[in-house]
Amino acid sequence: MSTKVEPFTADQEQGMSTPSTSADQTDGNYHSREDYGPYGKMPPFSSAIVPVGGQQSEDGGSIGCCGYILYAFSILVIASFFPFSLCLTIKVVQEYERAVMFRLGRLLAGGARGPGLFFVIPCIDSYTKVDLRTVSFDVPPQEVLTRDSVTVAVDAVVYYRVQNATMSITNVEDANRSTRLLAATTLRNVLGTKNLAEILSERESISHNMQSSLDEATDPWGVKVERVEVKDVRLPVQLQRAMAAEAEASREARAKVIAAEGEQKASKALKEAADVMAESPAALQLRYLQTLNSISAEKNSTIIFPLPIDLLNTFMNKGSGQKTSF
Repeated sequence: MSTKVEPFTADQEQGMSTPSTSADQTDGNYHSREDYGPYGKMPPFSSAIVPVGGQQSEDGGSIGCCGYILYAFSILVIASFFPFSLCLTIKVVQEYERAVMFRLGRLLAGGARGPGLFFVIPCIDSYTKVDLRTVSFDVPPQEVLTRDSVTVAVDAVVYYRVQNATMSITNVEDANRSTRLLAATTLRNVLGTKNLAEILSERESISHNMQSSLDEATDPWGVKVERVEVKDVRLPVQLQRAMAAEAEASREARAKVIAAEGEQKASKALKEAADVMAESPAALQLRYLQTLNSISAEKNSTIIFPLPIDLLNTFMNKGSGQKTSF
């Protein structure tokens, strides 16, 4: 049993990069999403060679003479030990996983396998499983110097997922670790352009800016940053005390202003009441009786005798007349 492995060319599928593709079209360093499609769809059983780092293959994706010999020998061994060889040749990936396969070190055409069963040839095929589920991680607290020269410690949480398994394996060594390091750096860069007041009041805007920056930077890695949230902003203890003292002084100042306005309104009301009582002397006596009634309603031993002010005025007038006679 022998199978001919043909190199993958641009005529087989539109949009796939070939050795003749210029460095400008492939960006010279990365495979693009168009090279693989959503999960790396390419014609099966063909070798796909995409220029990376400006280096191109000379054989157009062929595995070479030795590769064909190893391939035929592996197929012969699998057929000889059938069906026991199925334990080594049939693999399973879950619904949320994809398997990126390499044959003799080359990315195998057909893209990422899964979900379900797929076939591997021992000794010449290797594969790496990639989890496509959303992953969340905490960004460690970062000491940030704000634009107004205030040192704060800020931490955040990031949610991301791998949306192109092939790119996450071929374009970056460790997509998860790289995303975590980039998130910490982006957090410091974004917060370094904000004032302390903006950091405390514009968390939603800061989170949106971080999400946009991270998503753009991780796009060549096949990673999609879904959400970024700023968790906590920790201020130095001395700054917290200063802000608390400032807030307390501001509240006390507002309380004094409110009390002064109340006194002013009360004095105007008392003046109006005094003018009304001056027009009717009996109103003052009624006020005495009303006060006595309110005091007697309570259970106490206090006895109050109202004394008419007119009687006191009489004695005061007599006393002043005697002093003038001397």
